[in-house]
Amino acid sequence: MRPPTIDAALRACTRAYRSPVCRNAVQRSQFPAKVQRRWISDGSRPPIPPGVPGPSKVVAPKTRLAVGVVFIGALIYSMATGDKPPASQTPASGGVQLEGPTIAERDNLSKRESGVTPSSPMRLRMEAFIKENQQEIVRTLEAIDGKRFQQDKWDRPNGGGGITCVLQDGNVFEKAGVNISVVYGSLPRAAISQMRANHKALDPDVESLEFFAAGLSLVLHPINPMAPTVHLNYRYFETANTDGSTNAWWFGGGTDLTPSYLFDEDVIHFHRTVKEACDAHDKDYYSRFKKWCDDYFSVKHRGESRGVGGIFFDDLDESEKDQESLFAFVQSALGAFLPSYLPIIQKRKDMPYTDREKQWQQLRRGRYVEFNLVHDRGTAFGLNTPGARIESILMSLPLTARWQYQHEPEKGSREERLLNVLKKPVDWV
Repeated sequence: MRPPTIDAALRACTRAYRSPVCRNAVQRSQFPAKVQRRWISDGSRPPIPPGVPGPSKVVAPKTRLAVGVVFIGALIYSMATGDKPPASQTPASGGVQLEGPTIAERDNLSKRESGVTPSSPMRLRMEAFIKENQQEIVRTLEAIDGKRFQQDKWDRPNGGGGITCVLQDGNVFEKAGVNISVVYGSLPRAAISQMRANHKALDPDVESLEFFAAGLSLVLHPINPMAPTVHLNYRYFETANTDGSTNAWWFGGGTDLTPSYLFDEDVIHFHRTVKEACDAHDKDYYSRFKKWCDDYFSVKHRGESRGVGGIFFDDLDESEKDQESLFAFVQSALGAFLPSYLPIIQKRKDMPYTDREKQWQQLRRGRYVEFNLVHDRGTAFGLNTPGARIESILMSLPLTARWQYQHEPEKGSREERLLNVLKKPVDWV
């Protein structure tokens, strides 16, 4: 004998669904119509009489039936026995227990609902800022070169992505890359412990922290050896607590010039423009960040600098200045790039040069490659990051370079003068 609860559930489950045709047939049998029509079947599905609605269409009937059977079966079992589902399927009190949204999900929702405003999280404002500047720089460089950049948009599974813009074998630039990346992820405990050396706000007791990183990187390698290579990078990094609030944050970046042939007026213009951007926010920034640049961009195994410097800084957080002040500084520094470099490339891109001078440029580019692959922390971090986009990381390398055994420049030559400057950094302004 079945319990009453099962009988009731079974009765509810076994009430047959009557199609409109069936219902109408029953009605006709109970209330005969004045006019009756007959149809002859050829073995196919019976035709539907005029005025009778067609059968309802059920989406995925087998799937819905299977799901319904499982659900009703579980319901009947629970009603009959009073047992609870296994512990692994039991929802927490107050509903189903779910993980909170990630910062990537929070940011996507915020952008969809209200866009990016001055009151948006710094993550979104930095992302919007670098995207806007990437497009402006690309348009300007295309106007100079006469050739279009190849734009490659990519996404990351955990959130974020980037846009890689590359121009190769152009009229002015042998290779030019202007990249942005926006990355969401999770820092393991070992990485958190390492970063605490510079950021005490990081919680050392958690197993992992969500992080956000966004940056714009640029490297331009001109064809003409009289025109200098230039590099730029500005970035923002943030970690988040489990509720999505900011745990720690900092800015980094800089720009530097790498000529093959030295034109003092070019280097002075470059440094002066960068210094003006720094002075607008802090009179000590330029001297501090220039020394940092000279120390960082050192090809230590060669005993020389990669180029004639610029500025470099990292880990600028609340111990330096408040977030808004540092963001304003980064905006000014990035905004100074085009004014610092455009007059130089316009002046040098069409100058005459010899095969010997082109060969020297290739040797200097070999030094550029050595620094990036041996000493650069950003390149090393990217190459050792699981799932990293290698093509974007190695975008900074020149299209061509040269290594010549025991090459020495001639005494008193322009090549020797450049080497002397690279071995002992100069104060240009």
